[in-house]
Amino acid sequence: MSITRRSARRSVRILGVASASAAVVLGLSSTALACNIRDFKAEAKCDGDKGVIVVTDTDASGTPAKITVFATNSGGVETKVGEQEVKGSAQGTPVSFPEEWKPNATYRVHIKAANIVDEDIQPGLTTPSTACKTASPTPTAPASSKPTPTPTKSSPATPAPSASGPSSAPASAPSNAPSPAAGHSNLAETGASSNTGLIAGIAGALVVVGGGAVYFGMRRRGARGNG
Repeated sequence: MSITRRSARRSVRILGVASASAAVVLGLSSTALACNIRDFKAEAKCDGDKGVIVVTDTDASGTPAKITVFATNSGGVETKVGEQEVKGSAQGTPVSFPEEWKPNATYRVHIKAANIVDEDIQPGLTTPSTACKTASPTPTAPASSKPTPTPTKSSPATPAPSASGPSSAPASAPSNAPSPAAGHSNLAETGASSNTGLIAGIAGALVVVGGGAVYFGMRRRGARGNG
């Protein structure tokens, strides 16, 4: 049985369609396995009380890539945070950049993978509104280690004796006996009046007068005896 031209043409057409379909499938497969910017994801996280920026590479082809992270301030000035190389995997390969990020800060993450990818992750990274590390409480002045003295009942102070003052011996109790009058002797009173001296003087004078009288009397008697 000979093959007609019509049958040959039909066979060639079928082979062409099959080849084109295979090329499309292979192209799609290679495109799916090739490194792509969508294979990278950046996040701001906390490692305990420290901040980190984590970039995950989910490139199943494992194409080596270089990741560079920049911090962007409000004036548009950028500061390089760090740069690392990564080889992705279907499960995802994370890379961490230590960074004490502030709330609502912005970062630019650039990916360079051979001649396939050379661009930034879009949109840019914005950190959460809450920082990892809470503000430390205001330090207070330490309490004094000196113990507070406990108030006690103090005993009345005893006055110190003065060097030039009178003796500290207690004064004797006042006596009910009358004190001797000024100008009189220190002899104890016996109940006589204060005119004792005057009476003694008169008595003495009387003794003198009496003695004189006796003297004159004896002289007179002697004169009579002689006559």
